[in-house]
Amino acid sequence: MSPITVLTVDDNIVVRAGLVALLEASDDIQVVGEASDGAEAVTKAQELRPDVVLLDVRMPVRDGVSVVEELAEFTKVVMLTHTEDPQVIQTSLRRGASGYLVHGNFTLDELNRALREVVHGTGSPLSPVAATALVSSLRAAPPTPVPVAPAALGLTEREAEVLEAAARGLSNAEIAKELFLSEKTVKNHINRIFRKLGVRTRAAAIARWNGHAGPRP
Repeated sequence: MSPITVLTVDDNIVVRAGLVALLEASDDIQVVGEASDGAEAVTKAQELRPDVVLLDVRMPVRDGVSVVEELAEFTKVVMLTHTEDPQVIQTSLRRGASGYLVHGNFTLDELNRALREVVHGTGSPLSPVAATALVSSLRAAPPTPVPVAPAALGLTEREAEVLEAAARGLSNAEIAKELFLSEKTVKNHINRIFRKLGVRTRAAAIARWNGHAGPRP
C-alpha cells in the first residue's frame, strides 16, 4: 500500500521539525514537503498534490483559515495548531477542513489514525476542544432565516458572508477579523455587492439581504 503523503505547514520551524520527525517515524506516512505560511502552502500543495495538508492557524502572509477553501478544492486539510478559539475552529470546519487537532491533545498513534481516516473518508478527527466548539455551534440558536437566497441576489458565497456580517451590524474592521480577511478585501467585497444589488448605501444592501427590496436610493 502506498504511504499517505503529507505537507506540513507551520511558521515555527521548531514545531514543524518536530512534527516531521514524528510523522516520519511511521512507515505508512511520507512527508513530501513543508511550508511556513498559508501562501506557500497553497503553492506547494498545488505542486506536490499531497494526500493531506496539516495546517497551522496563526501564520504570516496568509493565515491557515484564509487558505482552507483553496486547499480543500484539491486535497484534504487537517488543522494542526495550538489555537483553541471556538470561532476559529468553527470557521475552519465550515470552510472545508476535514479535522481540527490541537497540539498536546493527541498521541502519535492517534495522529496516524486521524490521517488515515481523513484520507480514506472514514472520519473527521477533532480534539476535545474542537468537538466542544462544534457541538456548541450546533446547539446555538439558528440565525434569522434569510428570505432572499444569496444565489438569487447574484452573490458569491464569500460576498454573502460579508453581507450577512454587515447585516449583524459589524464594521468593515470587525468583518475582516471575523472572516480572516484584510479590511481592503472587505471593502472590495462591499463595493462589488453594491454593484450587483444596484444600491449605493450599506443600509440599502442590508435591506435587500433581509428581503425588503424597497426603492433604490
